[in-house]
Amino acid sequence: MPEQSSDYRVVVFGAAGVGKSSLVQRFVRGTFRDTYIPTVEDTYRQVISCDRNVCTLQITDTTGSHQFPAMQRLSISKGHAFILVYSVTSRQSLAELQPIYQQIRHIKGDAQTAPIMLVGNKSDETQRELQAGDGEALAAQWGCSFMETSAKMNYNVQELFQELLNLEKRRTVTLQVDGKKARRLKSSDRLKGKCSLM
Repeated sequence: MPEQSSDYRVVVFGAAGVGKSSLVQRFVRGTFRDTYIPTVEDTYRQVISCDRNVCTLQITDTTGSHQFPAMQRLSISKGHAFILVYSVTSRQSLAELQPIYQQIRHIKGDAQTAPIMLVGNKSDETQRELQAGDGEALAAQWGCSFMETSAKMNYNVQELFQELLNLEKRRTVTLQVDGKKARRLKSSDRLKGKCSLM
């Protein structure tokens, strides 16, 4: 069976400290950690439905630093869809997404080939440097979708991943497996070992 039919790879990019790992862990494990631990690269797996078959949603949580350009290019070339995360408390974190967005478009082509979600995380914070309109304007310019989230409050986390899957045009991908939420499969999936350190 071809590799593409057995899994769906989502890659999460963003500056250090914007909450990439918190979003992924909130989605996959339903947990939130207050302490910040820098990520080099982690991969998480979740059972989903692809064209009415069960497959694996493979989420790659990338490093927030730019020390590993080769890893970044490899993640983009292997990815099917992308989540670009910034913090609403940092205008700089939004600016840092520009070169990543350009690299995705250079390697993958247009939005039909590789869906992108621009995500303003930490929407629960009161000390904002960016409003929702800032993210919406950039998403319109880039031709991608936009959503604000809060990993801490579990706001729009499940919706983010479902919306990203809805953007996929080449096949039907959903968090629902046989009409049931994939979340119910988490406990058995946990036994398989969700993350691998690379």
